[in-house]
Amino acid sequence: MSDIPAEAGKPDDVRRALALLNAAGARIGNSLDLDTTARELLDVAVPQFCDLASVDLYPEVFSGEDPRAVDGLDGTRPLRRVAFASAVSDGPITLGHHTGGAPDPDHVEPGSIHRYPAGSPYADALRTARVQRATGTLVQSTLAVPMVARGRVLGLVQFSRTKGSEPFGERDAALGAELAARAAVCVDNARLYRREHERALILQRSLLPPDDPEAAGLDIACRYLPGSTASEVGGDWFDVIELPGHRTALVVGDVMGRGLRAAVAMGELRTAVRTLALLDLEPAEVLGALDEIAQGLGASRDGRGDQSGRAADLSEVYLATCVYAVYDPVTRRCTFANAGHLPPVLVEPRDDGGEQSALLLEVPKGVPLGVGGEPFEETEVELPDGALLALYTDGLVESRHQSLDEGLQALRTTLSGPDRPLEDVCDEVLGTLETHHGEDDIALLLARIQGLPAGSVGDWRLPAEPRSVARARDLARRQLAAWDLDDLTDTTELLVSELVTNALRHGVGVSSAEPGASPAGRGPGGEIRVRLLLDRTLVCEVWDSGLVQPRRRRARDTDEGGRGLQLVDLLSSGWGSRRTPRGKTVWFELALPQEGEPKPPDSAEALLSMF
Repeated sequence: MSDIPAEAGKPDDVRRALALLNAAGARIGNSLDLDTTARELLDVAVPQFCDLASVDLYPEVFSGEDPRAVDGLDGTRPLRRVAFASAVSDGPITLGHHTGGAPDPDHVEPGSIHRYPAGSPYADALRTARVQRATGTLVQSTLAVPMVARGRVLGLVQFSRTKGSEPFGERDAALGAELAARAAVCVDNARLYRREHERALILQRSLLPPDDPEAAGLDIACRYLPGSTASEVGGDWFDVIELPGHRTALVVGDVMGRGLRAAVAMGELRTAVRTLALLDLEPAEVLGALDEIAQGLGASRDGRGDQSGRAADLSEVYLATCVYAVYDPVTRRCTFANAGHLPPVLVEPRDDGGEQSALLLEVPKGVPLGVGGEPFEETEVELPDGALLALYTDGLVESRHQSLDEGLQALRTTLSGPDRPLEDVCDEVLGTLETHHGEDDIALLLARIQGLPAGSVGDWRLPAEPRSVARARDLARRQLAAWDLDDLTDTTELLVSELVTNALRHGVGVSSAEPGASPAGRGPGGEIRVRLLLDRTLVCEVWDSGLVQPRRRRARDTDEGGRGLQLVDLLSSGWGSRRTPRGKTVWFELALPQEGEPKPPDSAEALLSMF
């Protein structure tokens, strides 16, 4: 009020001005939404201060970009009409001609883009960042007030009084400028929040998998819905990770908290999950390692990491819930581990095609990631073909207007309908449940079990003896002929021979402490398992009882051996090994030949190139 001039003899006007400013302070800026803030300004101004009012903002304000500074402004740049209010009628603000003869702007619908003509009081107000006046026929007095915040013009407010109302005076101009300035600060805060929200959302979406992830033996559909712009972005994520042996890891998690920090934490944890998954650890081991990583993320930034430091800054504590599942399409078994997350939902198929029953899987619910101190348990479930598995976050089933139990029951009821396409199930779930509350983001991952048919699997157990190498080559050749993959026969035979030979030679070494001891893999009853899997690629796996993982090394020119894994790496599209309860599995993968694509490298030439 110090900048508003006082006029003697009008104490009521002073009291009304004070009341108007008090109302503005209480009612403007209660949300971080640009349109809502503009309407709040007009609710305060009409009819207490004027008969007609409108708010125009520059388009870049809505995208969160910085508007131009006051210096060098152009008053004719495009603006977007955000709000309009009238105490007289719903008609437009109709002004006549200002001094100078240039016409005033026509009526502008809210939401449309328009310009003010050069030389008009509105363009002058935007250019000079000062209040300008205008007069007209039906509207006898108008204030064109620029909205300035932090040295930048965000837009323009028009306050107008019709015939029969008192024209605006000096105090009115100062009061209008004060109202616009307060609203401008709120609009700029909403702009900055929207920018942070959009950046966090872009970061979060960039860290999510593609909309149509593929997996062997699974039909996948997924959805992600961000919270409303009025709520900060959350830390929900999901992932579909291909594992060796055509297995698939399904992951859904939720970082506790909001904003950019939660999105960054989500990205760190998701990257850690993918890294741990590719190490082919058991689900409980993945969550155990992820728990230690989350605790490390929450350590104090000063590097001391003592308990007092962590307790002093609880904002740096990272907590998250996560459910991690690994599905094997050959055995049709899925292993679950849970870190404080909501239980998966399983819908088992019915032979008669009627209503299916949805069950909450009883997966032991461990502590959230970042708490530490408790081991995680695993549960293995056999999933029949046609079954539907649903993983989700709490935003789908819980809100202010819906309890968790009600949301879970609604989800089970929706999923229990008749068999239908998976994308339609996703849309029906999001359309039926209370998902438009905007209080939290939502992640939904659905997987329908298909499994690999028996005809796509070749599985043999061979005695651990030298003649099994030739037998393995012969079995692989016959299987590829049955699959009509003759183009891959030479390469597959060579690589199968290499892996089986390594299993016989290095599966279990002879201990120097026991001269003449027979390795378990070579002794009576020892065996080697060879398996071929056909899906989108061809995978070969060789099991042995050795515990030492193979390691690729560079053979010297004078070495007689040591080039086997180099050959596997050269001819395959990927290879690796993983631990098993009784040894290890070494595998390689070959891409299937496609029409119009070059043939795979010749195995003989590849072998000769190594010497």
